[in-house]
Amino acid sequence: MRSVKPKKFLGQHFLTDLDVASRIADTVDACPSLPVLEVGPGMGVLTQFLMQKARPLKVVELDGESVDYLRRTWPQLEDDIIEDDFLKMHLDRTFDGQPFVLTGNYPYNISSQIFFKMLDNRDLIPCCTGMIQKEVADRICARPGTKAYGILSVLIQAWYTPEYLFTVEPNVFNPPPKVRSAVIRLTRNSVNTLGCDEALFRRVVKTTFNQRRKTLRNNIKPLLAELVQSSKNDDSIGENAASFLADDLFNLRPEQLTLQQFIDLTRRIHERF
Repeated sequence: MRSVKPKKFLGQHFLTDLDVASRIADTVDACPSLPVLEVGPGMGVLTQFLMQKARPLKVVELDGESVDYLRRTWPQLEDDIIEDDFLKMHLDRTFDGQPFVLTGNYPYNISSQIFFKMLDNRDLIPCCTGMIQKEVADRICARPGTKAYGILSVLIQAWYTPEYLFTVEPNVFNPPPKVRSAVIRLTRNSVNTLGCDEALFRRVVKTTFNQRRKTLRNNIKPLLAELVQSSKNDDSIGENAASFLADDLFNLRPEQLTLQQFIDLTRRIHERF
């Protein structure tokens, strides 16, 4: 049977090693009984092992050629193949509102967007596993004070506990990527609320890491100016922010702040501006 040609614009690197595929499939066992949604099944190398898990499985695939291949090769999946863009899906409709495990060999070019969508649907996704670029996996699992610590680290660790499971070499893909890959698992923690304005929390984290080599003081000024302007506060940014920014905290660089410090900072900004 003719195979699917990997498409660069979709970030496709098809896994060819069955042992690795089986190990990835086993990562969903940490969340037993829940249905599984696989993103980007391609030719079904991972899918065939997920089908052995004896639980509901659906796969979402944007590439029409891959969808045709899946239908021919795995006819038992016919009613569970979703031909759609995962990033545009209404996930509350996938399993009729039931929570599910998200997994896949995620396309490198949209992996961060996949995790942001996961965060937006965290009440539906208690567990997320899969393979991504090693650099992204390192960022997700990074601790404060390290070079890899950044936006993904803070935002994901606010709601999930990340585990770096194992590294995957380029030679098990077609075509081989130019970087190493890694398999991770994210398990929903017990946090239901951060105790701060969560939309502002995201803005604070993203803004402060925009220029990570600068101090927090320099990075946060534009955001404070926007907040002052949007609130129609008569205080000038120079007057209102100067005393606020005098705290020694703002001498730090963003990668030096813990998750709790970002939450506390967000609360202070919300109260002040």
